[in-house]
Amino acid sequence: MNTITTTNFNFPGQKSVYRGKVREVYNINDDLLVMVATDRLSAFDVVLPKGIPYKGQILNQIATKFMELTSDIVPNWLVATPDPNVAVGHLCEPFKVEMVIRGYLSGHAAREYAAGRRLLCGVEMPEGLKENDKFPTPIITPTTKADNGSHDEDISREAILANGIVTEEDYLILEKYTRALYQRGTEIAASRGLILVDTKYEFGKTKDGQIVLIDEIHTPDSSRYFYAQGYKERQNNNEEQKQLSKEFVRRWLIENGFQGKEGQQIPNMTDTYIETVSERYIELFENIIGDSFVKADISNIQERIAKNVLLYLENK
Repeated sequence: MNTITTTNFNFPGQKSVYRGKVREVYNINDDLLVMVATDRLSAFDVVLPKGIPYKGQILNQIATKFMELTSDIVPNWLVATPDPNVAVGHLCEPFKVEMVIRGYLSGHAAREYAAGRRLLCGVEMPEGLKENDKFPTPIITPTTKADNGSHDEDISREAILANGIVTEEDYLILEKYTRALYQRGTEIAASRGLILVDTKYEFGKTKDGQIVLIDEIHTPDSSRYFYAQGYKERQNNNEEQKQLSKEFVRRWLIENGFQGKEGQQIPNMTDTYIETVSERYIELFENIIGDSFVKADISNIQERIAKNVLLYLENK
């Protein structure tokens, strides 16, 4: 199936292009950003060699929907969505940290806990928990924002402030926004029969100095979801939770000897496995959004995106 894994557009007024792990961002006249969500899949901070059909569309449409659903509590960068894979927003200067918030002992936090560590990003994790237990209160565990190809690193609030990565005044706003977004995301997930386990947010500053939410929000790439039905029973029986997130890809990679460490080879992803991953992403979309996923025309994705973005820029 056709996928979009790289782009090389040349839009009117284009100043530069930034290529992230999944998104490619075009600067238009130092005013707007055209963000293209590709079908690339990253895990353990490594971009995997094959694209996942419809993944970019899914990420973009979930993120833009949640931008709309949270704009009353946190301002965001979004201006328009001229194509299923594209979001257009205000040019912002990103903060060099990602705000990770965890309501449950899962994923990276669970792996650290299993290794005997009780301090994560300077935050104490209580004794007596098992994997996927709920924390008494959600914890914020930031990471540095790595360049493409580099690994994000855990960092404490104290280190962020001590190193001048973010001012204390701004960081307090980032924490406030992070907790508000997670609370809203938790409520929306609960209404869909899901648990928002953990997630990450990125923020930037507009030209006029306003702190806004940027990039993605509550997508399967940035978040982990469990099904609420049966959660307690599975915990009581020490069973794995049924989840909708990218964790199933990470688990598959771990089982096949890959965790992004030096010298490790990325396992071969067969067409059958890639189709399975695509289906899981569609499943999450339909569960968290509550609507059927409408597949965009992928006969020529590059041409479709170019046409839609050009039309938008000409008429804005």
